[in-house]
Amino acid sequence: LLTNVIGAENVINAANYNGVKKVVFLSTDKAVYPINAMGITKALMEKLVIAKSRLQHIEQPILCCTRYGNVMASRGSVIPLFVSQIKNNESITITDPEMTRFLMSLEDSVDLVLYAFENGDQGDIFVQKSPASTINDLALAIQDIFHDKNSVNHIGTRHGEKLYESLVSKEEMLRVSDEGNFYRVPSDSRDLNYNKYFSEGSPRMMEIEEYNSFNTDRLSEKELIQLLASVGFSGN
Repeated sequence: LLTNVIGAENVINAANYNGVKKVVFLSTDKAVYPINAMGITKALMEKLVIAKSRLQHIEQPILCCTRYGNVMASRGSVIPLFVSQIKNNESITITDPEMTRFLMSLEDSVDLVLYAFENGDQGDIFVQKSPASTINDLALAIQDIFHDKNSVNHIGTRHGEKLYESLVSKEEMLRVSDEGNFYRVPSDSRDLNYNKYFSEGSPRMMEIEEYNSFNTDRLSEKELIQLLASVGFSGN
């Protein structure tokens, strides 16, 4: 809360005071349909940024956000854990073998921020289209790289853990702009007086799917090995 919400407001106030032209805030897939404290505070940060962007004057900074999937081998990534288990001659432990996660390289994450910096308007949220993998396929690819023959131990889903992650909600997909490698979710600038919308709505909700790690492009084991090699993981 202190970092993601109060800290974000401090950054906005400092940017306004110092005449900054644009601020890009970094969010996460866990902010979409959040189920834990980290996701909820990131979702609050996004709502804060969007609300503040509605009040910005022309001469004040543009406020926009990016949403990440999992940046491979970053802090909290499961990949270093799998590698450590293999090097210690232990079984790899995975939760649900069919659990899926988006995978991004560090270069992908930088490209996303640069795209938001160059193209962002007030209240935009940017998402990079990313492939995904099941946890089981990821574990098998790492085993292949390190020529590991130990068993894979399924330990079951932990509390506060989703089977798949979403980068764009179903509600946001109704207004999303497809920009090639990226999705732009523009700020919903409609009047907040919902009395105006009692007589009409949109039938499109039933036709739209959220963008998540289950329905995005799925990496094969060979593609996973190539991607892992590109971020520095090899059996040498």
